[in-house]
Amino acid sequence: MSDAAAKRLSAPQFLAWAQAQETGRYELLRGEIVAMAPEQAGHNRAKFRTCRALADAIARASLSCEAFVDGLAVAIDEFTVYEPDALVNCGEPVANDSLIAPSPVVVVEVLSPSTRSIDKSVKLADYFRAPSVAHYLVVDLGRRIVLHYRRKGDSPITVAIVQDGTITLDPPGLTIEFDEIFSSQDASAFVAPPRATNA
Repeated sequence: MSDAAAKRLSAPQFLAWAQAQETGRYELLRGEIVAMAPEQAGHNRAKFRTCRALADAIARASLSCEAFVDGLAVAIDEFTVYEPDALVNCGEPVANDSLIAPSPVVVVEVLSPSTRSIDKSVKLADYFRAPSVAHYLVVDLGRRIVLHYRRKGDSPITVAIVQDGTITLDPPGLTIEFDEIFSSQDASAFVAPPRATNA
C-alpha cells in the first residue's frame, strides 16, 4: 500500500485516498486503513436481497428515503468510516458525488467468516455513535437469523433475534419480511468444504 496506509488518516484524507485506488475496498478504523476481504457469492446475494427488500419497503411507504447496497459509507467520527453491506438514508436525496450517507437510519451487515467478530462487537457499538442510526441489522446466513438492534430515543439499545415473520423498522416506518432476505441456499453458505483424504 502507499504511504497513506502507514499513517493515521482523518476521514476526509481516507476518502480521498480510497477514491484514488484502482482495486479493492477499504474502511477506516481509528485512523487506520483496513482492507475488506473478497466476498463469497452467498454474501453478495444476501446483501442484494436485503437492499432490494428495503427499497421495495420504501416505495410501499412512500418515504423520502433511499436504499443503497454497499459503496456508500457511514462516518462514525473523524477517524472511523465504515462501508456497510446495505443502508437506508432518509431526508434530502444524497448528492451524486457524495461518498458518505448524510442521514443513515438503517445499516446492514451480512456476516462472513472474516468479519463476524467485528460486526457483532466493534461495529455494533460504533454504528450507534452515528446520531441518525436507529436500526442495525446483522444478517447471519449460517444460523439463518437476523439480529435486529434498535435504538428509540434515549432508551437503551435492544436486540431481537428474528427467525421468521416481519421486521419493523420504525423510524422511518418500514416493514420487510424475513423471507425476502434469505434463500434456500443460505443455510449451507459457510459450511467448510470437506477435507481431502488419502485413498
